Amino acid sequence: MSKEERRNKVLELLNKAKSMELQAIHQYMHQHYILDDRDFGELAAKVKLIAIDEMRHAEALAERIKELGGEPTTELAGPVVKRQDVQDIFPFDANEEDEAIDAYGQFAKICRENGDTISASLFETIIEHEQAHFNYFDNVDSHIKTLGDTYLSNLAGTPSGTGPAKGFAYPSGE
Repeated sequence: MSKEERRNKVLELLNKAKSMELQAIHQYMHQHYILDDRDFGELAAKVKLIAIDEMRHAEALAERIKELGGEPTTELAGPVVKRQDVQDIFPFDANEEDEAIDAYGQFAKICRENGDTISASLFETIIEHEQAHFNYFDNVDSHIKTLGDTYLSNLAGTPSGTGPAKGFAYPSGE
């Protein structure tokens, strides 16, 4: 296999991962709105922060794609699932993270086999973050299954703020 063919294989994986991250961003932000609307602020805030992590992953993947001379995708890997009950969100998300961990592990292996240790390392770093996300989603799911409405009632009415956002229009976080 030529160097260009190996590079194209890695670009394909990076773009597949980017589309997975974009789908996760949309899914988690949708869930953030649902949880906030249902007055589960603490859960909403955590899901929003995880969505922001996914945004960082998508950006890192896009930067690597550009370094390799590719064009970052803007396509989502799948549809956003809507109208989920609170009890359905966390096992769903844990499964999504588990699938990403498995896929990214395979992607890292393929990158190494194709001589791209930088992309492999990027996937390995993202896997660490996805594992933390999985752990959170799985723990919340376990609490809901074990404690049910008692757990959820303790979270009802909690604040959803995630602190000041820094960005283009508000660079100081005001």
